[in-house]
Amino acid sequence: MEWLQSVELEEGTHGERSVIWLHFPYDAALIKSAKEMGAKWSQSKKAWWVPQTQHFRQVLGFDAPMPVGKEVLSKIHPVNLPVLQQLEDAILLRGYSPHTLRTYRLEFAQLLYILKAHPVDTLSVERIRSYALYCIKELQLSENQVHSRINAIKFYFEQVLGRTDFMVEIPRPKKISALPKVLSTTEIKKLFAVTENPKHRLLLQLCYGMGLRVSEVVQLKIEDIDSKRMQVHIRCAKGKKDRYVNLPETVLDLLRSYYKEYQPKEYLLEGQYGGQYSTRSAQAVFKQAMNKARIRKQVGIHSLRHSYATHLHEYGTDISLIKELLGHQQIKTTLIYTHISNKSISKVSSPLDKLDGV
Repeated sequence: MEWLQSVELEEGTHGERSVIWLHFPYDAALIKSAKEMGAKWSQSKKAWWVPQTQHFRQVLGFDAPMPVGKEVLSKIHPVNLPVLQQLEDAILLRGYSPHTLRTYRLEFAQLLYILKAHPVDTLSVERIRSYALYCIKELQLSENQVHSRINAIKFYFEQVLGRTDFMVEIPRPKKISALPKVLSTTEIKKLFAVTENPKHRLLLQLCYGMGLRVSEVVQLKIEDIDSKRMQVHIRCAKGKKDRYVNLPETVLDLLRSYYKEYQPKEYLLEGQYGGQYSTRSAQAVFKQAMNKARIRKQVGIHSLRHSYATHLHEYGTDISLIKELLGHQQIKTTLIYTHISNKSISKVSSPLDKLDGV
């Protein structure tokens, strides 16, 4: 766009929005080009502007895209840096998980980046509402990410500043009610059959056979396995809850032969140089097995946990027992598997099958 050579660009804010200002002398041709691009006129600032989005940054030739992830942490104005530390301290004092700390920290940092030198603790409910709309309309974030961002802001205002019910008036987008993806028993068998490495096969069988999260599998220690009682102690799982799950009898032979061959020192599954096996390595094992088994479903290793719960329900296990085995805090979380299981649905015949001569 040649006309942009006559335009001076400036990042800034306009009301509640993060924008890019377009400064240029009055010229009918330049005004026409700005309008065609989607720029709007600010009467108060006497300048044209476009929202600060990846699209407009690319159109206007900005070298660096809007910061995402950890990159945003280095771009927060010094005015709001102490605030970010206050948020982190409050999360640590409440004993929240490292995952929650990382999520809240990054999501809250996005707001601080947008604010520049404007103190975050002076924001009104209306300005937070405008920011939420900006995330939806301009940044086009998913419903789940908008919820995550609002949760981080809510935590700061209510738990750090003590402004109870500050966020009550801010509506949230409705979440998509998606069902978990599961593998059939035939696909599970194929997955194990193509996995020749004993450690990798044990990893997959433990995930499915006990319905464990990948983080729970890699944290298992040798002392957690009680082969006499046929139980496994899951320590400090999600929500910092311990629980016991049943050790499948069919995994015993593989478990013993694996132990003799690999001789792990502390963790049941250890890395090449000792220590805890990484979740990324576990996910890579699952992906490799899926490819070898030629299973084309777009699922991750967590689908083994979903499959475990679904198949238990199909085999007639009481939903309350499944809840305890999975370590869910609320029964409504477990009830989602009743919508996937074909235990009852498979017995219902379509009315089309009842018609004669079709």
